[in-house]
Amino acid sequence: MTIQLPPLAAAYVQATNQQDAAAFLRLFDDNAVVNDAGREFRGREAIKEWSESDIFAANVTLEVTAAKEEPQETVVTTKVDGTFDKTGLPDPLFIDQHLQFRDGKIAALACRLVTA
Repeated sequence: MTIQLPPLAAAYVQATNQQDAAAFLRLFDDNAVVNDAGREFRGREAIKEWSESDIFAANVTLEVTAAKEEPQETVVTTKVDGTFDKTGLPDPLFIDQHLQFRDGKIAALACRLVTA
């Protein structure tokens, strides 16, 4: 079963999985905010540094398992893998990617651990 995603959400997953840092960064608004595990990154430069260390250096891959569009955001549930330190994390690791869009770009991304 293929899960249909809005174009920006699909591009986010594709850029991540293809390890395409330039395409990944182009998806974000200049003033975008990322919240990952309680850490906040504001603006494209901070998002670039975060993605280089936490996404691309760690070879993160996202397998989409569900998606829902809500009035203010799209939530993409992903099974996450990579070469990052998984100590203390559930296995398999599921993270909800909460995406908010503005003017054809990602304005906000919040990565939240899926809890049963």
